[in-house]
Amino acid sequence: MDLPAFQASVQQEAPPASASLPLQALWWDAKGDWDKAHECAQADPGPTGAAVHAYLHRKEPDLANARYWYNRAGRAPAVGGLDQEWDALAAELLAG
Repeated sequence: MDLPAFQASVQQEAPPASASLPLQALWWDAKGDWDKAHECAQADPGPTGAAVHAYLHRKEPDLANARYWYNRAGRAPAVGGLDQEWDALAAELLAG
């Protein structure tokens, strides 16, 4: 699945069956369900889950918590727009 197809899938009732927990988190975020997105990101203990977790707290905004999760992900805090970060994370995860 590529980024445009993933973005279009947000019109469905559920995330794609093959979506990892971090991708599910981004999908739920795009649907406007921050709590469900956070639940999915929190369930993935790896660096990609932490990166999406950081994005979600940046969006919240809880920048101190976001910095913690960027650190856990081994990444510098994002500085661009939230839409740019969402697209970059989704593309990275889809390329996986």
